[in-house]
Amino acid sequence: MAPTRDPLNAFLDYPEVPVTRALVGPLEGVRLAVKDIYDVAGYPTGCGNPEKLAENGVARETAPAVQELLDAGARFIGKTQTDELAFSLMGVNAHYPLPVNKAAPERVTGGSSSGSAAAVAGGLAEAAVGSDTGGSIRAPASFCGLIGLRTTHGRVSLKGAMPLAPSLDTFGYFADDIESYEAVGRIVLGRDEHKAPLTRLLALSALEDLVAGEGEAEEYQRMKALVEKALGPAMPISPFSASIDELYWAFRRIQAHEAWNIHGEWLSKKERNLGPGVEDRFGFGRTVDAKAEKAETMRRYLFRAELKELLAPGAVLVLPTVPGAAPLKNSTQDQLQAYRERALKLLCLAGLSGFPQITLPLGMVEGAPFGISLIGPPSSDITLIKLARRILSSTKTG
Repeated sequence: MAPTRDPLNAFLDYPEVPVTRALVGPLEGVRLAVKDIYDVAGYPTGCGNPEKLAENGVARETAPAVQELLDAGARFIGKTQTDELAFSLMGVNAHYPLPVNKAAPERVTGGSSSGSAAAVAGGLAEAAVGSDTGGSIRAPASFCGLIGLRTTHGRVSLKGAMPLAPSLDTFGYFADDIESYEAVGRIVLGRDEHKAPLTRLLALSALEDLVAGEGEAEEYQRMKALVEKALGPAMPISPFSASIDELYWAFRRIQAHEAWNIHGEWLSKKERNLGPGVEDRFGFGRTVDAKAEKAETMRRYLFRAELKELLAPGAVLVLPTVPGAAPLKNSTQDQLQAYRERALKLLCLAGLSGFPQITLPLGMVEGAPFGISLIGPPSSDITLIKLARRILSSTKTG
């Protein structure tokens, strides 16, 4: 199933099957797209890989998080493209045509929630479900000019979704307006356990230094000033015990180790014809032993405790979502990998901590979208969305 005309390559061309939903509800009128790692009853779950598609067959039940949205009146309009086995960040899948980034057609959409981002940015859906392990909501949202929340780890059920790295995998979704975003959030997130208002802004210069160049740095400071308009001046904080590079490698090793544990047996049975980059990342995971993973997990726990203490009084950490605009479609594999590594140094903090991070489409650089992010305390997801509403409203009135 796909919209009658999908010039954006956002959707997979599966045969249309009726999907049960409530006819009335708070999401009535919302067209919902769903990343093809989530089960939807009557549809296959391809996970971005033709052999997985052939082996998985048709799902009998819909993933609970998706079903909640359908029960609230959202109308399912199709399964969307994902990077292969959700193990990429650029939206480039060797087996399928490249999704189109309507906000910057010469640039990639980002992944692995590539089709979901393309669908919303292109006006084909009001909301789209994705997932975020290393940045698969936040990066595409920044690249395509969307709002995107990486939810608190474990807050939203991932039952009925393909795992990649379970200690890092989270539910996420896209919308291009805060009203739709908040409406979906009320359904899947419920009420926050974190009760304190978010009133203090923190900043770390080592993160801000990761933007790609002078133009990006200037635009980031402009976006940051918009956030400060709502929260007051950002308070500089000292670096964490671990350097950003050390946290990046902790993330990489933990993710790769878990991904190999999940998919290694399947990958080893026969040649799976994985695309460039994806095969390398699984190969790296094969080399990360339990001892290395344990050491990185200890580093992760210390970082999480440090960040939790910083954010506990009701603070948020502001940072660039990614280094700059989305890479160009004609970038080489080496260029894409270099961007990916730089981006992950920004994106890994929410993954390692498990804390929520929202990205807002406040900037433009080189004629393309560029987002700014806020990381909040654990289980402050709804409060972050409400803060995002304040920030976006202040930019309109200012």
